[in-house]
Amino acid sequence: MEEVFVSLAELKVILEKEKAARSELNPEQQYSLSHASLFARVLADKVPPIVKELMEIPMMSPFNAVKIVDLMPTHMDDVRAIFAKERFALSKEDAEKVLEIVGKYR
Repeated sequence: MEEVFVSLAELKVILEKEKAARSELNPEQQYSLSHASLFARVLADKVPPIVKELMEIPMMSPFNAVKIVDLMPTHMDDVRAIFAKERFALSKEDAEKVLEIVGKYR
């Protein structure tokens, strides 16, 4: 089974479809839908092109690309925080490229 990372915007769409199909979500799903509705910063249809562009940056993982889409960072420190747990540091040029890509989709 392949692991797929889903942004908050995509999660919101998935859970809304489930709610329409079943008419009711369990409490965990309802909480997740509420959270995704509150914190999703882009529309679900914009997520794949953003992730695709981000994946062209060296050392970018699908997890980090989706995390960037969820957070839509505006400052260099925000980008560095996303990569804080990684075993490598994103170069200044690559971090600036992340901000440039994200800026196009605001």
